[in-house]
Amino acid sequence: MKTKHIFFIPLIILFYNCNNDGNDTILYPKNVELTYSSQNDFQSWEGDFADYSVVDVGIYELEYEFSTLPEPLNTNKVALKQSGNNHSDDLFMFIRKQINELEPNTNYTISFELEFASNVADNMVGVGGSPGEDVTIKVGATNIKPEKIVGTYNDALAYIMNINKGNQSIGGSDMVVIGDFSNDTDLNEYKLKTIVTNETLTVSTNNQGELWVIIGTDSGYEATTTIYYNLIKVTLEKQ
Repeated sequence: MKTKHIFFIPLIILFYNCNNDGNDTILYPKNVELTYSSQNDFQSWEGDFADYSVVDVGIYELEYEFSTLPEPLNTNKVALKQSGNNHSDDLFMFIRKQINELEPNTNYTISFELEFASNVADNMVGVGGSPGEDVTIKVGATNIKPEKIVGTYNDALAYIMNINKGNQSIGGSDMVVIGDFSNDTDLNEYKLKTIVTNETLTVSTNNQGELWVIIGTDSGYEATTTIYYNLIKVTLEKQ
């Protein structure tokens, strides 16, 4: 698996109030808006994969890297590229980011806006399912690090997730479905597509004021999917 660390700059504003005894009290903002794009390059996103066998890993052609956008898009812009060949009929490709400096042990509602590049036209037919509509885009948030672990899948050893993401087109308690990989055109070439959350996600921070956000593709299409994340916006509102 080809992996590189990717860096972005989020903007979080924290407010401080000095009280009379000389101690500093952090006044946490009610709303936090974070934007990640090719213009920002300091905080890292991490990429990984799950729902595939621990045997013959090479056949999945797993790839995660910092890349330029593909043609015919603007190749002077960089994006998060993630790709995999879904031999398991259930490959989950995901990226994750820890957000900190939030108020500890506090509920936040979270919304997402994603812009990504897809090369799959609407209503295409493919092996095992559509390469567009049967590749589901999910987002979520947890107060533990979302990661793959070794478990059992279809009575065999496999890499599975330690969170409840649901399966393929169905969301879970930690992730919701917000769209699919089709590019909303009749052209099988890369186009930019924007999707947003339509339902509320709520998560509680841990006692250090941290949480994790996760974005992924859950595939029922039994071939290769290559996605380029061009823009990610995360909005958190303290409850």
